[in-house]
Amino acid sequence: MAMDIQCTQKEEQLFKRVARAAAGLNMPCFLIGGFVRDKLIGRPTKDADIVCVGDGILLAGKVAELFHPRPSVLFFKNFGTAQIKLTDPEMDVEFVGARKESYRQDSRKPAVLAGTLEDDQLRRDFTINAMAISLNKEDFGRLIDPFEGMADLKSRLIRTPLDPLQTFSDDPLRMMRAIRFATQLEFTILDSTYQAIREDAPRISIVSQERVTDELNKIILSHKPSIGFDLLYRSGLLKIIFPQMVDLAGAEYIDGQGHKDNFYHTLQVLDNISAHTNDLWLRWAAILHDIGKPATKRFEKDHGWTFHGHEVVGGRMVPKIFSRLKLPQNDKMRFVRRMVELHLRPISLTKENITDSAIRRLLFDAGDDIDLLMTLCEADITSKNRQKVRRYLENFELVRSRLKEVEDKDRIRNWQPPITGEMIMEKFGLPPGRTVGDLKNAIREAILDGIIENNYDAAYDFMMQKAKDLDLRALK
Repeated sequence: MAMDIQCTQKEEQLFKRVARAAAGLNMPCFLIGGFVRDKLIGRPTKDADIVCVGDGILLAGKVAELFHPRPSVLFFKNFGTAQIKLTDPEMDVEFVGARKESYRQDSRKPAVLAGTLEDDQLRRDFTINAMAISLNKEDFGRLIDPFEGMADLKSRLIRTPLDPLQTFSDDPLRMMRAIRFATQLEFTILDSTYQAIREDAPRISIVSQERVTDELNKIILSHKPSIGFDLLYRSGLLKIIFPQMVDLAGAEYIDGQGHKDNFYHTLQVLDNISAHTNDLWLRWAAILHDIGKPATKRFEKDHGWTFHGHEVVGGRMVPKIFSRLKLPQNDKMRFVRRMVELHLRPISLTKENITDSAIRRLLFDAGDDIDLLMTLCEADITSKNRQKVRRYLENFELVRSRLKEVEDKDRIRNWQPPITGEMIMEKFGLPPGRTVGDLKNAIREAILDGIIENNYDAAYDFMMQKAKDLDLRALK
């Protein structure tokens, strides 16, 4: 019998093995959830969930026995689930017994009881995720769709099987998931479902930050992440999970002069950069590039609105935001901070005669991330004036050209001065301290400013002259 979803030959062979193992245990089983949804809309997928009316761990073991060589089975007894990772076809298959759940008001951890397929479908988050495919002999491959999920797929709609207030109260993370699916699939959330998210938004606070951030990152990695951030903002969820971003929203007017809405400007920058990169951390840099603006906003009578130093303030905010969101406190965070701190530098170079010194300093400060920084700066152009956009892009091309020219000549990217602190200490018999640092920095600045050439002999001669000024004597 043909399946009601379009599977590859190897996928269908896999499901027939599952069906054979389940039949041997006299255990009804079904393919359910995201795999079914994605196959119906032609979206790539490698994760399959099998729900059985019985012991999912037992079924996983029996399925593994039908493969040669036998794949390892990961057991999660506390959750009653098991997982098999396959290489041909390349898939992760998870097995679980059908269940029904009940929740307390103060917890998203349910009391779980064994149930039927109908019970299991009823506890699912959205109609498009509640569809199942029978893997049983009498109706193998038939779609089981009690909540009209297929119709919602065609209508591109996110809707809950139960009353949405109950669905979201049971598991508040589902509010984030609704917005994530709406963003990834570019679907619409049913009005009554979205209104329930607005009403239940405060309950997101009982969900662990790690789970919330995981959903947020999936939104950020989608094709057009502004969809998700707009939904998060209007629902009230963003104010709870990421208040610093909400502070960007709105425009203030004094004497008829206003500034742009930096929240929606940020969303445009995020969409712009997402068209060019799937790098999560560069996308985070786009989100945070103006995060210091609310703290630095001032109205100056002769100039209008200013945000002086917002890149420095924003850079200082990055570690705190990463810590609050449970994002990594490592090179990823430092990369994002550096992008935030440097994002105005290439723009400033388009407004003046570009000196070699300014180019050297940018190359030195950005290092290997210079190309990513330029990508961020180009994404930061959100003007609706086409001539202005074209002029900015042409200026950035000029900056790129000068960066290449100076880099080819001076090799300053990731550069370290030819005279090290250890060499200075050895030459003048100095202990580690401020004098050594001042001398080393003077050499570095002289090279960056083009006062001396970037080689050992020039740096050595400069060091000796500077040492004289500091009344330092070289050891013989």
